[in-house]
Amino acid sequence: MQRAGSTIDEGEVAKFQAMAEEWWDPAGKFKPLHMMNPCRLDYITRQIAAEFGRDLGGEAPFAGLRILDIGCGGGLLSEPMARLDADVVGADAAERNIPVAQLHAEQSGLNIDYRHTTAEALADAGEQFDAVLNMEVVEHVSDPLAYLTACRQLLKPSGLHVCSTLNRNPKSYVMAIIGAEHVMRWLPKGTHDWAKFITPDELYDLLRQAGLEPLDRKGFVFNPVSWKWSISDRDLSVNYVTASRKPA
Repeated sequence: MQRAGSTIDEGEVAKFQAMAEEWWDPAGKFKPLHMMNPCRLDYITRQIAAEFGRDLGGEAPFAGLRILDIGCGGGLLSEPMARLDADVVGADAAERNIPVAQLHAEQSGLNIDYRHTTAEALADAGEQFDAVLNMEVVEHVSDPLAYLTACRQLLKPSGLHVCSTLNRNPKSYVMAIIGAEHVMRWLPKGTHDWAKFITPDELYDLLRQAGLEPLDRKGFVFNPVSWKWSISDRDLSVNYVTASRKPA
């Protein structure tokens, strides 16, 4: 089911509504994101620093930057951005995620503007951001091109868009569906729909169609020996991330 004028897939939203209370449990249903988060943050912060000429080793490196975390969940990315002194808006279509995120931010002494809303609604309201973080969301929407177009509309000229998702191939089916959901049971069965996964070339094409300029893409690779994630220039076979820019 899809709301009028929205790319929200109600079935996908319902999955995350059901897991909302577990966002900050590193051993719970969002364990994969907790494990991947340092890797994601490393990529995001380096891309933002490079794009806006910021020194990550300095004091308040993201001061003056307005950042949108779309599909923010419980705030696993919003909070680190706020700690770097960015002005952060966290938005999610799953209503139950918002009070969880608000409470955790309050307990952490962070000021984050969390909203139960969509990318399309924010774009219609004329909101503008220096950077949009769009992590593990595009594979859950009903119309990826319309959704990415809304993300582009939300960016200021020369704004940065960071988007991660899952590749679609036999390996990703084995790793993300069979491995993560059925064998390791890191995620509830049915969390992902393999048919909605997007190849890197397909995503680059969608970004261009949406009016963005692709800049970079990297893989997020899990090592079962070290039990850690790392960034790869070559291996985009399962999880991967892209950076793109809105033209000036």
